[in-house]
Amino acid sequence: MQAIILCGGLATRLGETAKTLPKILLEIAGKTVLEWQIRLLKDAGVTEVVLASGHLHEVLHERVGEVYTGMRIHYAKEEKRLGTGGAVQNAMKQVDTSPFFVLNGDILLANFSLREMLAQFHEGMAGVLLSVHVPDIRPYGEIVSDSDGKIQTFREKEPTCRPGYINSAIYLFDQSIANTFPKGQEIFSLERDVFPFVSNLYALQTDADWIDIGVPERLAYAREHFPQL
Repeated sequence: MQAIILCGGLATRLGETAKTLPKILLEIAGKTVLEWQIRLLKDAGVTEVVLASGHLHEVLHERVGEVYTGMRIHYAKEEKRLGTGGAVQNAMKQVDTSPFFVLNGDILLANFSLREMLAQFHEGMAGVLLSVHVPDIRPYGEIVSDSDGKIQTFREKEPTCRPGYINSAIYLFDQSIANTFPKGQEIFSLERDVFPFVSNLYALQTDADWIDIGVPERLAYAREHFPQL
């Protein structure tokens, strides 16, 4: 089984912290973010990872190589910024398993096994999105799904502070997801240009501990509390 990790972003919100080092190689509790993600993926049976790289690709390749903590590593370097959807489309040229996982490279997850996503996935689904519960949806937007997990709508960021389930940026896709990509486009977003238009997309809701380290305050929180959340 294979997985794609999206790790080509500029990480401008982290400033000097990620100026010369890809944020997926930042250390949290003695391990890089990539090491923590590989641990998650191995538990679910993943044996190969494609790193969708771009910014600081050479640094990433030098530090990670072709095998990293026992995981076979491939690279899908983007020569220009492709957006999340374009990066997945580019990396899928090296993916021949179905289903396959896709993760953002700045996500940490504890107290959860990705095998639960595999258990929910069935033939005919375009994909399963991991939907995590947060006490305040304002920074993220919200996923609304029915009792079977089928996604009904994606709500944009709202001004009201309230709990809800959000997109964790951890996905399990069937190869057929590519049929929903905008035709003839290299640059597009999964979140804006694909997900709202896929009829057979599902969400798995969880109360697992989840952190997006893409901004300094959440990175600092992760370094203090992860994985003992």
